Amino acid sequence: MTVMAEHTSHMAVEDFEELASAAPETVTLEFINGRIEEKRVPDGDHGAIIMWLIRKCMQARPELDLDPTQGLRVGEYRKGRVRPDGSLAPVAHFAGQGEWADPDGVLMTVEITSYDGDTERRDRQEKPTAYAAAGIPVYLLIDRDSCLVVVHSNPDPKGGRYCDTHIAPFGTAVTLPAPVAITLDTEILKNYVR
Repeated sequence: MTVMAEHTSHMAVEDFEELASAAPETVTLEFINGRIEEKRVPDGDHGAIIMWLIRKCMQARPELDLDPTQGLRVGEYRKGRVRPDGSLAPVAHFAGQGEWADPDGVLMTVEITSYDGDTERRDRQEKPTAYAAAGIPVYLLIDRDSCLVVVHSNPDPKGGRYCDTHIAPFGTAVTLPAPVAITLDTEILKNYVR
């Protein structure tokens, strides 16, 4: 991950959206805590994990979509822009919302770690804070660095944090709490780590 700006932003969110929309297909930009960040292009194992998770969600909850492309407005006063690896919401929830959707109605966001230096800050610190502040009930982190599934739930929007965190090693059954209510057998995740 290449950090393009490391200071408090003087950029308006509208300017960021224009910049992000003009970026080539091989570059994904996010705007978190006033910083423009380039999100690493996923590798094949990353893609296999998200496809596995999409299938599991469709089987367990066919009335929900796990969208791997939708950008969300999150963060303080919704001035942040992130593109989660997955956003679980009712079928067609994002229809008509454009590139950056409101997080209201999103039941869960998913991030799968990439092998880069910014994972600690981005996926383990900033994104849980942003997703909790946005009121997203569940944040699922599939942490390939430590072979762990981390489930954050019960957001405290005022505190910008999740009140409950469950950590399980790859290979165990993990139940995603309500409103998601899906149990995942994570044995297959062992196949997608270095």
